[in-house]
Amino acid sequence: MMDIFSGLEFNPFLLSFKLAFITTSILFVLSLPLAWYLSQTTSKFKPFFEALTALPIVLPPSVLGFYILWALSYNSPLGHFFEEYFDIKLVFNFTGLVVASCFYSLPFMVQPLQSGFEGLSKNMLEASYVSGKGKFETLLRVAMPNIKPSLLTALIVTFAHTVGEFGVVLMVGGSIPEETKVASVAIYEMVEMMDYTSAHIYSAIMLLISFLVLLAVYIFNHKHNKKFGAI
Repeated sequence: MMDIFSGLEFNPFLLSFKLAFITTSILFVLSLPLAWYLSQTTSKFKPFFEALTALPIVLPPSVLGFYILWALSYNSPLGHFFEEYFDIKLVFNFTGLVVASCFYSLPFMVQPLQSGFEGLSKNMLEASYVSGKGKFETLLRVAMPNIKPSLLTALIVTFAHTVGEFGVVLMVGGSIPEETKVASVAIYEMVEMMDYTSAHIYSAIMLLISFLVLLAVYIFNHKHNKKFGAI
């Protein structure tokens, strides 16, 4: 049994976790004010922004990956600008993976946060405003402490979703060992090479990670609901 594991390369998993951690951190900072705005605004453009935010959920990864690849390539104004003035290439490297992952995992961070904010009592928020707290202070000191299950769900699901990405990261990053070859891409290559034993082991590890992540979320939410439901 140990001989099977000793022959496996686990760098793709480490790269996947690194990508997921960085992506989740960036998205949390960016999505928090966005989710707060969407939950509080009464603008007629709200459905448009919500649809735009949720687009990666229904858009085929190949389509999203293609447009991100084009937008970050040297032939696009953005890619040309970064490469020409900062000598930074945004495709087929880890930086490109982070940018692509942020687009692809955006709704998995925004939607749980928005749902949590929308579930808050309006009276509690109004009391915060009346007591002299601004919107930013209300967000940090009143809203966030009262949506802990939503915060945990957003962070963990975004992390797990990023770990399992395939189509977008393959198109934008390719399969460069120790640079862009994440676990999902490694499994794909193993199947192509008919190395089903390694593919089974990698897939089983990914399955176990995904299950444990979801189990942790459900256990926490169940305990939280039970605790506050009894109050």
